[in-house]
Amino acid sequence: MARFVGRQAGYIEATRRQVPGLDDLHRMTGLLLAERIAEEGRVLVVGAGGGLELRALAQQHAGWSFDGVDPSSDMLALAQQTTSCHSSRIRLRQGDIHAAPKGPFDGAVCLLVFHHISPEERMETLRGIRHRLSAGSPFVLAHVSFPQSEPDRSLWMERHIAFGAGPGMDRWDAARIGMMKRLFIDAPEDEQAHLHDAGFTDVAQFYQAFSFRGWIAYA
Repeated sequence: MARFVGRQAGYIEATRRQVPGLDDLHRMTGLLLAERIAEEGRVLVVGAGGGLELRALAQQHAGWSFDGVDPSSDMLALAQQTTSCHSSRIRLRQGDIHAAPKGPFDGAVCLLVFHHISPEERMETLRGIRHRLSAGSPFVLAHVSFPQSEPDRSLWMERHIAFGAGPGMDRWDAARIGMMKRLFIDAPEDEQAHLHDAGFTDVAQFYQAFSFRGWIAYA
């Protein structure tokens, strides 16, 4: 148990170090969803592993229930531990968007996920989320996004690495760990275009913190 608690603490610490304004991002997400979700709404969380956004949203809205999906069994185990105080309102499933219930959901969230999946998977995921939402439901999306033309791309890549490096860790050591090598990053304007292509409307950026951006859109 102590080993698991250590993993949980390490994950939370690393995520907060790498994502500026993480707690505020969670609060903004809850506020944006609540503009259209009733007190007893049902929310889909894609990439729910770790459970930080699930816990934050469950704390903000006591009447909401949640379905979370994530391909990693280890991360889902961590999410289960992180959200243990709200377990009666949270159902977790292993897999990608295809593992999610058909809905309809009153809202959906996908935070800090898309820079880990390929462009093809992104569009499939966006369409899958859209098809599971009732008409007009809100969707909050946030992840790494910065210009992809040079020299801006290299500059922002270096900035992202430097910001996420832990104490005493050279920023290029962090890059060699693979923080950037395995990421799929699109420019902000392309991210908004993908949302429109998947059938979402009224797309608007609401969050920018260094190399991270977030959007609100509607089914």
